[in-house]
Amino acid sequence: MDCLCNGIHALLRILVVCASLFINDGLAGKMKIVEEPNTFGLNNPFLSQGSRLQPKVTPCPVSGPAHFHQLAGKCFIYTESTYKYEFCPFHNITQHEQSFRWNAYSGILGIWQEWEMVNNSFTGMWMRDGDTCGTRNRETKVIFVCSASSKLSQVSEPSTCVYSLTFETPLVCHPHSLLVYPTLSETLQKEWDEAEQARYEGLITEQGYNNLLKDIFEDAGLLKSQKVKIKLPEVVADSGTHNSLQKCTEDLEKQREEVKRLRSLLTQHNIPFDSVQTHDPKGLPSTTVKEQHPRGDQGLLDPL
Repeated sequence: MDCLCNGIHALLRILVVCASLFINDGLAGKMKIVEEPNTFGLNNPFLSQGSRLQPKVTPCPVSGPAHFHQLAGKCFIYTESTYKYEFCPFHNITQHEQSFRWNAYSGILGIWQEWEMVNNSFTGMWMRDGDTCGTRNRETKVIFVCSASSKLSQVSEPSTCVYSLTFETPLVCHPHSLLVYPTLSETLQKEWDEAEQARYEGLITEQGYNNLLKDIFEDAGLLKSQKVKIKLPEVVADSGTHNSLQKCTEDLEKQREEVKRLRSLLTQHNIPFDSVQTHDPKGLPSTTVKEQHPRGDQGLLDPL
């Protein structure tokens, strides 16, 4: 009897072990494998600030064609091979390597900076100042292609750390959708008209014309301004005025000394001069020398 009970207990233990193994194998087959890291940074509002990607600069203000402004605040995702790209117009572009490697890359390929313009047309958006890449920062040019819907269609790296991203959208399908001139204020349009007229009349060179356009585009916020605006303190300004007046006085004294030297030189050579001094509009003394023939030269004699 005891032997029978022991056999039953052993059989039950074997059945329990087998059932346990069967259940574990079944659950293991249904476990979901994470397809991508959950550390997506810059545009993920659910991550703590310390876990997000840290941009180097702040995006520039929204600018360009008015119908493009509707893209602000939206993001578009494109996956290629093991990389996921996220493009947020007027904000940034990020890249995330979908891998479990310990050093899988997840970073910023560029932050919105300025437009690229050629022949009065917008040709692309430049996202600059991304993550460090060797001795430079990563940057991306976004190219527009007409399409029935807005989406990313291609990402490439033409040169090291410089990326090219193709963005398809119906916003560029109209032939005038990317013209620069209509996006400017009336004041800037007038400045452009004047620059165009000056170039036509030959008053400025082609380089001068391009420089004027660059200033207009910077004022419109289409290009990142390179101008350095420094407001000098009043003390410095007053000091500059004082130095300018002092220099003017010194120059006037030097000119007086030069006049005195010339008068002395004329006297040494017995060359008479008008002793009455006159003053020019600037207050500088002037001396008029009488017309005469040089010494020893009596001029042409009248024929007898």
